[in-house]
Amino acid sequence: MPTVRPTAYRLLASALFAAATCFAAVLAAAPFAAADPASVPPAPGLSAPELGAPKAFSFDMLASRAAALAAQPYAPTPVHQPDVLEKIDYDAHWKIFFRPEASLRIGDTAAQFFHLGTYFRQPVKIFAVEDGTARELIYSTGYFDMPEDSPAHALQPDAGFAGFRLMRPDMKTDWISFLGAAYFRSDGALKQYGLSARGIALNTGMSVPEEFPRFTEFYLEPGPDGRTIVNALLDGPSVAGAYRMVLGDQPGQGQIMDITARLFFRAPVERLGIAPLTSMFWYSESNRFQSADWRPEVHDTDGLMIETGAGEHIWRPLNNPDRVVTSSYFDQDIKGFGLIQRDRDFENYQDDGVFYDKRPAVWVEPTSPWGAGAVQLIEIPTDDEIFDNIVAFWNPETKPQAGDEMTFSYRLHWTATPPVEMKLAHTVATRIGNGGVPGQPRPKDQIKVVVDFEGPALKGLTRKDGILPKVSAPQGVVIINPFVLPVVGTDRWRMVFDLKAPPDTETVDLRAYLTRDGKPLTETWLGQIHPDQINRLR
Repeated sequence: MPTVRPTAYRLLASALFAAATCFAAVLAAAPFAAADPASVPPAPGLSAPELGAPKAFSFDMLASRAAALAAQPYAPTPVHQPDVLEKIDYDAHWKIFFRPEASLRIGDTAAQFFHLGTYFRQPVKIFAVEDGTARELIYSTGYFDMPEDSPAHALQPDAGFAGFRLMRPDMKTDWISFLGAAYFRSDGALKQYGLSARGIALNTGMSVPEEFPRFTEFYLEPGPDGRTIVNALLDGPSVAGAYRMVLGDQPGQGQIMDITARLFFRAPVERLGIAPLTSMFWYSESNRFQSADWRPEVHDTDGLMIETGAGEHIWRPLNNPDRVVTSSYFDQDIKGFGLIQRDRDFENYQDDGVFYDKRPAVWVEPTSPWGAGAVQLIEIPTDDEIFDNIVAFWNPETKPQAGDEMTFSYRLHWTATPPVEMKLAHTVATRIGNGGVPGQPRPKDQIKVVVDFEGPALKGLTRKDGILPKVSAPQGVVIINPFVLPVVGTDRWRMVFDLKAPPDTETVDLRAYLTRDGKPLTETWLGQIHPDQINRLR
């Protein structure tokens, strides 16, 4: 069972909301679709980006720089001309387009760059790397098409860039972008942006302020087999680091990113988040009563999936709790975890503007032993889809101290379904409602839980095959009449039970799966019921 730490820090929730909102809002504003070349008049004399003087570069040299930074007091990147950047708001930023003809060629890939603005005030340095030599990209307003009255014209020539994106061969769409703090995101197999990844998470969901280290420099170089290598320098108050990311876009299959992170700590960190993922969950079939929105479901992700070091498959449906909740799932040398969008049925979303049914799933696969630690899931209450309120990451058992160095290697899979062999059936829906039996007086102290499973291990089985539900709950919580039955007209099986919790119950953690002859037929479902859900249904 997980360790759950509910928190009453509303100010913390507000701070996390603000950070997530700033990023989400401007990602929506940033011009991810390339401007139509026919609509952009050519800039006189502009043919390719201007590059600075060459200097030697390697990932080991970058890691040495990170170590040297960590040995010094933190110095944040200065913000120049804040009065001008303040004027480059949502509307002004949306009108600034990068000129396709100014794209930087990195082997077979083209890179384009984001302009600074009120939401992205600290510039990043970007370098092109070839044969062990790096040359810095020199900023110019000539790279961008913008209205004559754009406030961006007032920026000085050394303004710099906010981030970058890598384009597909047709130059019409990008497939990955780096923009804001240490955030990046890709569009997966279905070409629809959704959740984000981060280089690192520090003290997320705690009573102390969360830190948001930044990627301050990027070094772009051609990689093997048509891939692109992004080397990044990270810096923040408590840590500096060097990242090497080998990125590949596989048409129709999604993206694979092989990442090595070398971290050097200036200060102790209470909660270290490795391979953090950030997403949004407002409501689904499990908590539909929490929203009056017209759409059936609204979420980028509907569950946390884990494959433990021992090979157990776990599914934890996401919640929108009434307070900040941290759930910890302890393990040794975990095989993988991810935030997954399993529900791919458009009928369950009815949104043909942002296409929640196409949002990518991201699976984290360690490529080196991670030892002991925990997958931690942070759930923050929200009442709108504009807030990223879900964070998941690996928290090592060993807490870093000042002067420590740590290295982690892992692979990110941005896809429609995780690259995990599932011999057992998996969860396809979680629902809760009033307890009792229709047509009879409903007990006021019970709620009903319904979980649907589907997969090859259940296919062809009937009621005569002895399928049984196994349900466990904390002491004091009573499980009433658990049973399982096939869903008529489908290959699904449905587990149903009522639960009765004491009036002062904070959170109910449930563990369930289906068995036959003592062997599991399904992954392990870990449900979590909160007081507001219980009280609304009583």
